Amino acid sequence: MIATDFEFLASFLKTNSGLTLTPDKAYLIESRLQPITVKHSKGDVAGLINALRSSASGDLRRDIIEAMTTNETSFFRDSKPFDIFKNEVLTKLIAARAAKKSLRIWCAAASSGQEPYSLAIMLKDDPRLAGWKVDLIASDIDTSILAKANAGKYSKFEVQRGMPIQLLMKHFNKLNDDTWEVKSEIRSMVQFRQLNLLEDFASIGTVDVVFCRNVLIYFDAATKGTVLEKTARRLNDDGYLFLGGAETVLGVSAAFEPSAGHRGLYVKPQRLAKAA
Repeated sequence: MIATDFEFLASFLKTNSGLTLTPDKAYLIESRLQPITVKHSKGDVAGLINALRSSASGDLRRDIIEAMTTNETSFFRDSKPFDIFKNEVLTKLIAARAAKKSLRIWCAAASSGQEPYSLAIMLKDDPRLAGWKVDLIASDIDTSILAKANAGKYSKFEVQRGMPIQLLMKHFNKLNDDTWEVKSEIRSMVQFRQLNLLEDFASIGTVDVVFCRNVLIYFDAATKGTVLEKTARRLNDDGYLFLGGAETVLGVSAAFEPSAGHRGLYVKPQRLAKAA
């Protein structure tokens, strides 16, 4: 790929998805965009980028963005955050919300659905939430991956990545030797929505917990700060933000502070001031 094509594609992705495409990731372009060149009959990646330059259709723009964004995930990925959610965060929120008995949780980068379904299973199986109203919102920029998530069907390989066998047997239906389907009672707990984190997300409303794990690592510092500021406006003052293990707010945004003793968990600064 010639330098001008790379620079144009990198600028397009940065503007439209927040993804920072660095030269060391150039090897991903051919493998990820080749199926899009076939779909849109553009011959090769150079032809695809030329089409993108000349007022490309919304479908082509969307397909390129979705092909280049990462959708790596698994059930109960990095189990520690789920332990913290159940034993620390959920325990405190149940006490704080005892009067109204309602919770709102947002997975801001739901990918193919494993994270929100993992949370839904935890919430469904928690006897402390009997009689509670729980809203679980899951969003992603990628419409095709959201369609997969909404269907709730996974291969044997996918369910074997993190899903304990007892939970698999309890909350999934086996459709055939290689396909498992999340049971309808779990699927119905999750509201999937298309959302670009670069755009306004006031439509999410106010929530108690945000999971935005392994997303900020693909943004530059300025974009990270903007996303965190907007996230803070969606989160209740006593709410919680989960980020990925390799992500931090330190030096990026003053909207959140680390929650002491819990890696990857963040709260609003005024929360810490009140506790002091």
